[in-house]
Amino acid sequence: MTDAQETAADPALRTTGGAPPDDVETAPIPLLEPREGIPPVVATDEALAEVIASFAAGTGPLAVDAERASGYRYGQSAYLVQLRREGAGTALIDPVGCPDLSALGDVLADTEWILHAATQDLPCLREIGMRPTRLFDTELAGRLAGFPRVGLGAMVENVLGFALEKGHSAVDWSTRPLPEPWLRYAALDVELLVDLRNALEKELDRQNKLDWAWQEFDAIASAPPPPPRKDPWRRTSGMHKVRRRRQMAVVRELWNTRDQAAQRRDVSPGKVLSDGAIIEAALALPLNVQALTALPGFGHRMGRRALEQWQTAIDRAKSLPDTELPQPGQPLNGPPPPRSWADKDPEAAARLSAARASVTALAERLNMPQENLITPDTVRRVCWEPPAERSVEAVSEALAAYGARRWQVEQVAPLLARALGATAATG
Repeated sequence: MTDAQETAADPALRTTGGAPPDDVETAPIPLLEPREGIPPVVATDEALAEVIASFAAGTGPLAVDAERASGYRYGQSAYLVQLRREGAGTALIDPVGCPDLSALGDVLADTEWILHAATQDLPCLREIGMRPTRLFDTELAGRLAGFPRVGLGAMVENVLGFALEKGHSAVDWSTRPLPEPWLRYAALDVELLVDLRNALEKELDRQNKLDWAWQEFDAIASAPPPPPRKDPWRRTSGMHKVRRRRQMAVVRELWNTRDQAAQRRDVSPGKVLSDGAIIEAALALPLNVQALTALPGFGHRMGRRALEQWQTAIDRAKSLPDTELPQPGQPLNGPPPPRSWADKDPEAAARLSAARASVTALAERLNMPQENLITPDTVRRVCWEPPAERSVEAVSEALAAYGARRWQVEQVAPLLARALGATAATG
């Protein structure tokens, strides 16, 4: 066993390993191998049953990670799930061979789950039947604690003193069989999550922010799945160049045609047709396949059948009656963009300016990002339509109605009430 592995085997050493003594810079220790080696990939019901029994008998929190094939496959499904728990070691589970992990999720439902950037992994975990009731998000904990870099590699290095190899984060995890270096990387991603969680808990407690963190974690665990996005085609990269409604209709038709093809072939939509090509076609409104071929993204290397498919979608958009063309913007659910406030409502603009200044100052004092102290959207909503009474109690009720957590209300309501009251007095 190497010195690094011996250190990694001792949680106490790992927890303090990132703090160099007396300003002496200490290079992070490369973490090259999981302490028990790379476990076999679980891809059968029999092997999964053994994992379920082993992890049910384990103790302490559960480290969880998932790997997706973003940019390669359609959707955001998990193609590998990594677990680690005291007494059970590490497990690598293949959701292709074991697509239903609800039995595993059930026996671990009451266990605290540790994830890094939980909101990224929870949707794909829910798809396969794994839903935590309690969690600890090490990325969010890092934000609340004021760490400038909160990626997993940076956190492990800064807090624990180890360097994780991150070279395989963007590979095609739908590849089968998965290469051994990828499996090693995946196992190491959960190797130190428990130790990172414990160190961050101590740091948050030292900063008197631990209760705030638990409120945030509880909100993530209890949040319902988000509803489907309305008009997702409007998020096409480069959409700001498209001004006319007929051109918007072309974007919509091409986006929907591409999405259907990508879903049918189970590939990333960008591999079927790029966003840039969609925008070029919308701006040019080509008359025929020959004109389409001359546009960037529709070269001669694209097959005739594919070109005809895209031209057909364009022609559908061009033939729509005006009543069926999309409107220039999405209906606003909330206040208008802040840049227009000075013209629409100068008093609201003054309220927002005062509120932003107060929130910025408080976030700096608390050493955390402003968006974690309170979401900018919540601040805008309260400033655009403030409560009739500018008291702390009324502002607190408004913040809570917009989903602010108790700790956020306690911190932000007094300063927002002062900002709203001051601008009302001067107005």
